[in-house]
Amino acid sequence: MSLEFAYYPGCAAKQVQKEAASSAEAVAEVLGITLKPMTRATCCGAVSLRETKPAFSLAVAARILSEAEAMGHDLCTICNTCLQTLSHANYRFKHEPDILEQINGVLKKAGVRPYEASIKVHHLLWVVTEQVDPELLKSKIVRPINGMNVAPFYGCHSQRPEEIFDARKGDKVDQLDQLIRAVGGNAVEYEGKDKCCGFHVMLSDKNEMRTMVGKNCLDAKSSGAELMISPCTLCDMAMGAYQGPAESVVGESIDLPEMNFAQLLGIALGIDSKILGISRLHVDPTPAFKERNV
Repeated sequence: MSLEFAYYPGCAAKQVQKEAASSAEAVAEVLGITLKPMTRATCCGAVSLRETKPAFSLAVAARILSEAEAMGHDLCTICNTCLQTLSHANYRFKHEPDILEQINGVLKKAGVRPYEASIKVHHLLWVVTEQVDPELLKSKIVRPINGMNVAPFYGCHSQRPEEIFDARKGDKVDQLDQLIRAVGGNAVEYEGKDKCCGFHVMLSDKNEMRTMVGKNCLDAKSSGAELMISPCTLCDMAMGAYQGPAESVVGESIDLPEMNFAQLLGIALGIDSKILGISRLHVDPTPAFKERNV
């Protein structure tokens, strides 16, 4: 099985969540996953573009997918919103040939290679848990987390709408749980694990967003979590950077370390903490790791 992909980290990973990108690239190298940069790729436009200018959104997605296709690889991302946006467009292109023809007409006018709808969109988490040989992954774990209770926070954009993801990536997601167990931890069950982080209402209703952050984090912590991980750079931002503001809304201290899944995996793989960007996290996870002798 080829583990070579056209790599689409997304905008957040190139700016405010750079630690997610450096961690993803480092763990990929250790596990034999080749992530090839997409040098001409633009922002995916996210949900806002899809809602306000749907045809424009499809054209942007087709351009990105066409670049990956021209490279001869499926596309791999580390952002749930990019995953949903590109997967949604790809689903339409594969099931609505008339739409693909119309959008390719737009691409041709812009001098862009038409998209043939021949590739798939993956999340790096799926690649690690579904395509990497489990025995290889096991052999690379040099720093297990010794039974740490870790809350998996999936977010919503890797699950919905259901029709664009198969059953393993819909409401029955378990890839983060698999990863937590693989690195020697216990996956915490809690109500908020598949809820929205609130990022997309950050500007329109900041109190609601902060309430969502606070509720999800406190739900995880009250269920025994010592740490929270996410597969999404936007969820990382919400659940990490906005814990402080959330505390003022929910009226409780949260103090729950949150990190990208690739950072936790990187720790277990023995990757240097500077590469993983641990110092950039908003809640220091060092005490929790020391408590578990990690």
